[in-house]
Amino acid sequence: MSDSEKHGPKPAWVHGNLVLSATALAEVGRVAIEAYAADSEACGLLAGPSGAPHLLDETIPLENLANKLHALDPESYPRTARMSFEVDARKFARTIESRAATDRPVKVLWHSHLDVGAYFSDTDVAAMSMGGRGPAYDLAYLVVDVTAEGVRGQKLFVWADGAFRESPLRIQDGIQDGATE
Repeated sequence: MSDSEKHGPKPAWVHGNLVLSATALAEVGRVAIEAYAADSEACGLLAGPSGAPHLLDETIPLENLANKLHALDPESYPRTARMSFEVDARKFARTIESRAATDRPVKVLWHSHLDVGAYFSDTDVAAMSMGGRGPAYDLAYLVVDVTAEGVRGQKLFVWADGAFRESPLRIQDGIQDGATE
């Protein structure tokens, strides 16, 4: 029995080809640059109207807990926020679940990489794929490349054929909250 037969069809956004509003991208960039100044990866969620499954027009910030966890237990959390991000798993799950019941579901988990480019790292793959079984949540993933000069770009990734693969992402001006495709 396939995964879609067990759990129903996956939402359209998990297959990629998404449209990100320029306003939401600007907010992601602002947060990433601010976190860069603190020597930290930034992270958050992107949501959009359920009636336009490929549209992302809302940012939801998440706190990167990596430095706090590293300070408490460096053996269990050897990486600082410069090289990783950690979120409160309960808050993350509650946000995903509560938004799924609205007309503005969460569609993307995003995070920044500092000075290394927008790519899906081995650490990203391990964390998001649950040991190769696939993501626990029906999300796509955005990685933002940020340096001292600012945001240099971003790439969208989706789980397809047992691996994370890059997918097209279009940036669009003039999208209003709740707009349709």
